[in-house]
Amino acid sequence: MQFTLTTPDYGVLCLYFIALFMTGFYLNRYNRAAGRDIFLGGRSLRWWQIGFSMFSANAGPSMLVGFASIGFTQGVVGSNFEWLAWAFLFLLSMFFLPHYISTKVSTMPQFLLVRFGKPSYNFLVIYSLISILVVWLGSALYAGGLIISQVFDISLLHAVLTIAVIASSFTAVGGLKAVVRTGIFQSLIIILSSIILGWLALKKIGGIQAFTKGAPADYWKLFRPASDPQYSWIAILLGYPVVGIYYWCTDQTIVQKVLAAKDVREGQYGAIFISFLKIIMPFIFIFPGIMCFVLYRDIAQPDNAYITLVTQVMPHGLLGLCIAALIAALIDTVSSGLNSFSTVFTLDVLSRVREMDDRAKRRTGQWSTLLAAVLAVGVAWLFSLSGKGFFELSQGLVSILAPPLSVVFVGGISWKRVNKTAAEVVLYGGGLVCLLVGACHVLNFPSKAFWPHFLLLSFYLFLAMLIVLIGVTLCTKPPTENVLPSIVESWKERAPGSRRVWVLWALLALVMGAIYIYFS
Repeated sequence: MQFTLTTPDYGVLCLYFIALFMTGFYLNRYNRAAGRDIFLGGRSLRWWQIGFSMFSANAGPSMLVGFASIGFTQGVVGSNFEWLAWAFLFLLSMFFLPHYISTKVSTMPQFLLVRFGKPSYNFLVIYSLISILVVWLGSALYAGGLIISQVFDISLLHAVLTIAVIASSFTAVGGLKAVVRTGIFQSLIIILSSIILGWLALKKIGGIQAFTKGAPADYWKLFRPASDPQYSWIAILLGYPVVGIYYWCTDQTIVQKVLAAKDVREGQYGAIFISFLKIIMPFIFIFPGIMCFVLYRDIAQPDNAYITLVTQVMPHGLLGLCIAALIAALIDTVSSGLNSFSTVFTLDVLSRVREMDDRAKRRTGQWSTLLAAVLAVGVAWLFSLSGKGFFELSQGLVSILAPPLSVVFVGGISWKRVNKTAAEVVLYGGGLVCLLVGACHVLNFPSKAFWPHFLLLSFYLFLAMLIVLIGVTLCTKPPTENVLPSIVESWKERAPGSRRVWVLWALLALVMGAIYIYFS
């Protein structure tokens, strides 16, 4: 969709880029001790830094544009992807995080190395690098490139290259601290512009009552009937937990933020903070899609619902702010992925090949950041040849990658009896099965009607691999060395979390319960 930016819009964009580079480069000198650790920021992050950074990494272009598309076509049912996330952030902060920190690991592959040995570690190193390149970097660059190329009337390749250069520049220099600082800045831009967009659109509709009456009744139901072909309640309740555990509890790009916490308590507060931010995310990301349906259903398409609403509602100047928010979401998602790739590649690949001091690790991390940017541009280019929408690609990729890691990590922290043989069978065998099944599913082979919904497919794969994990574990000898404590044993030693932490989680549960009752 073509539209014209005016001088005020370009002025806002220039101010945004000046503030971004000031945040990413200039402020780096004020914390040199943490800045020398480009991977975990010296383990010095506070709860609000963690929460905002996780928010901005999660609020990528596929959320801004893709969730508006779901709102346009389906209504609030897409909010389940945000409003159910708190349960898995709870698992991350209260169960997974204490285990990760107690083993003093910097990456998810290192956790598997301690728990299951080198073969499992090697698998996750490769798996993590591929998932970061494909899910975080390639799809984000492709999605953002489509938008930026439309906004500035440039080619897709030029748009992707520009984004990669901007994101890799301050990420390579400042590492995780720069990513976190810019993430806080980007989060504020995204939230502010989305609130203004929603308010102006609601005003144009004529108020809340006109808004609710302007959309079909089923647009306001969080749970659809079991017969619904898109988002039935069965698919959501069975399939989302598989993806939720993988994404929020085992994905390097997300977990790296809480691993960089000053201590366990700060990490837990950070997870609580992002969980409360999740409450507002459907209102600023999905509801604009519904507003576009109410106002412009005759001229808009699902994939351009967000852009249509922005161009029709936002005055010039504020239009530039919304474009800045799109760029902010894109750059922060890419920079988070680049930093995670460099962390895994440096600490889990090259550090195992040759000895490196801190200076050498930092230099290697910077070069690997640039390598990741180049590779991600190639992946984005391949996506452009696929003929599929970017949101469809990202959904399918996450559902394909989730089951084996979800099974192994859940088993690894909850059951000491699980041994390395069981883990290796699920990781290598299950990983191969997931890739083959996923490829057939994406290609609709043997037919589109043959395959269930991608969330149900994730659940079926998870269940099959869980059965394999339990069966192999019971048929083989239990581990005899380097056995980490289970969750139950950790709780006997020290229950993680203060009373305040538990009270905040209980309050959040009450709020989410009220939301689900209202939209039932």
